[in-house]
Amino acid sequence: MLVAAAVCPCPPLLVPEVAAGAAPELDTARAACADALGVLAAARPDLLLVVGPAEQDGAGRYSQGAQGTFRGFGVDVDVHLGSTAPDAVVPARELPPSLAVAAWLLERTGWADAPVEGLAVDASLAPERCAEAGRELGARAGRVALLVMGDASACRTLKAPGYLDERAAPFDAEVGRALGAADLAGLRALDPGLARELKASGRAPWQVLAAAAEDAGLSGALLYEDAPYGVGYLVATWS
Repeated sequence: MLVAAAVCPCPPLLVPEVAAGAAPELDTARAACADALGVLAAARPDLLLVVGPAEQDGAGRYSQGAQGTFRGFGVDVDVHLGSTAPDAVVPARELPPSLAVAAWLLERTGWADAPVEGLAVDASLAPERCAEAGRELGARAGRVALLVMGDASACRTLKAPGYLDERAAPFDAEVGRALGAADLAGLRALDPGLARELKASGRAPWQVLAAAAEDAGLSGALLYEDAPYGVGYLVATWS
C-alpha cells in the first residue's frame, strides 16, 4: 500500500553542473525537492518506486543500479538509481532524463532507506493505462513510497519552450491545487490532449500516482510552485 509520495519537477537544470551559471535560480526548487524526499524517508517504506515521463522508446521498468548520465548536456555527471554494491552488475539500459534527475536527487539527499526501482511511462499514456500501472505499483509491497517526476506546462511565457498559451496558467494552477490537496479525482480529470498541447510532461505520472493512492487516504501539501523559464515546476508531498 502507498504510504507516502513526493512530486518533483524533472528538468536537467536541477543539476547545478547542467545549469552552470544559472544554477542559483533553482536553489529554492532544489531545497523543496530535498524536503519532499525527507517525507519519503520518514515514511520508512519497504520499497521506493520512481515514476517519470519518457519518450516511447525509453518507457518501461528500470531496476536498482540503472545508470543515467548528463553527458548529453555537456557535463561529466553520471548517476545510478539507488545504491549499488561495488561488485554489482549495472543494468545496461540507460535511464531516461526524468529518472536520471530523480536518481540525482536521491544521491544528493543520501537515500539509503529502501530498495529503489523505476518506471518510465510514455508521456502520452492513456488515463486508463495510467490507472492500471498505478494500482499495480501501489500493491508492490506492504509499504510503498512513490517519487513522481514531471513538469507542468511549458507555455507560461513568450520565451517558454512552447511559447505563450493562455491556457497554461489555469492548467498549472489546477494541477497545483490537486497535488496540494491530494485530490485524486482532480488528477484523474486532467485532459491528456490539453496536457500534450501545453507540453505538460507530468500528466501521465500524476495520474499513475492518483491510482496508486486510491485506498491510501493520504493528505497533500504543496511545497513549491513557480514557472522559471516559462515552465511550470511543482513540488508536493502526500503522507
